[in-house]
Amino acid sequence: MSKSLDIEFVRNKFPVFQNSKTKDLAFFENAGGTYVPDTVINKLNKFMTETKVQPYGDFASSIQAGDEMDNSINKIAELLNIGTDEFIIGPSTTMNMFLLSHGIKHWLNKGDEIIVTNQDHEANIGAWRKLSDEEITIKEWTLNKDSAELEVEDLKLLINEKTKIICVCHTSNIVASINNLSEIVDLAHQNNIKVVGDGVAYMAHDIADLKGIGLDFYGFSLYKTFGPHLALLYGRKELLEETKNLNHEFLSKEIPLTLNPGGPNHEELACLSGLTDYYEDIYNHHFSDQNLNLYEKGKKIFKLVYSHEEQLMEKLLSFLKTKNNVTLIGKSTHLRNERMPTVSFTVKNKSSLSIAQEAGKNGIGIRNGDFYAWRCLKGLGIDTNDGVIRISMVHYNSVEEVEKLINFLDISI
Repeated sequence: MSKSLDIEFVRNKFPVFQNSKTKDLAFFENAGGTYVPDTVINKLNKFMTETKVQPYGDFASSIQAGDEMDNSINKIAELLNIGTDEFIIGPSTTMNMFLLSHGIKHWLNKGDEIIVTNQDHEANIGAWRKLSDEEITIKEWTLNKDSAELEVEDLKLLINEKTKIICVCHTSNIVASINNLSEIVDLAHQNNIKVVGDGVAYMAHDIADLKGIGLDFYGFSLYKTFGPHLALLYGRKELLEETKNLNHEFLSKEIPLTLNPGGPNHEELACLSGLTDYYEDIYNHHFSDQNLNLYEKGKKIFKLVYSHEEQLMEKLLSFLKTKNNVTLIGKSTHLRNERMPTVSFTVKNKSSLSIAQEAGKNGIGIRNGDFYAWRCLKGLGIDTNDGVIRISMVHYNSVEEVEKLINFLDISI
């Protein structure tokens, strides 16, 4: 008999579900930022009360502060199966991509080309588009208006000998389809092109195999994956070593600090190991084999997450497909090998804003808008002022919460 995710155990790890002010909110705006488990909160409080000093000094609290920060770096590297010198921790994916674009723009010459998509969040494409000011040509890989999908055959038509970088999301925060990064990376590398992947809408639901896919760079937001308000940018070591120094002048080149002005937030970095502790707790509750590293444990955890999220998606999508006035964005399948549990839609003759506001009055947290993916909405012919209604679920959402949402939508739309 296959295991299933113990949702009660999971929810007990999140103080927000025990707090009298928040426990009754059915929260479905996880794509904007997830709740955090007690392991993260406790480590943040501990750092702030015991070790809020400049780290890496020669006295006890300073030494401990540095040790806790290093522990987080080591644990996150193990979770993602990458080297400790192959990523930076910054304040947001938007900022990390901005830094990356400035750190590698010396690789580019006037007339070189960068391909971006109109399915992406601005975090992954805004900084690259700005390089047009330096006479870099920006080409847009546009989605199919009927399906909302990016089609690789269209990408092939854009590639030529001047193409240097392709920027593409692993999963769109609106469309939610899983783009085939392995195929895109293979195509790019055959043509000596670098690929920058955006995993912001992906990594709350799985752990991407960054090495296996062969990505050159990949960014995601830790505050959208059950952590503090930080973001991570991965880069292949040999490429990070070729980036321009954007930080203080060091006596030696300290990768990846050179790409990270001022370094990471100390207390939030220290509590990142609380995220890996949370995954360890989930693993130990469901599995007994301890002869695995964090990455291997994480992959087993997310198989349980996969099945649970698929169950939530099936229930919600089955309902929405009964509503003739609802236009669903992207694939209508609930299967997690094809899409993530983020559902965007519009309702005929009904304001998306009014539905979101009414939901809030009924103890349901959803949002409307363009979610910084306004080019995607324009490409689909959707009014960017009112935008779409977005419902984004993660593994701590329960079937009962989805039923509460469905009961509300059944009346309101």
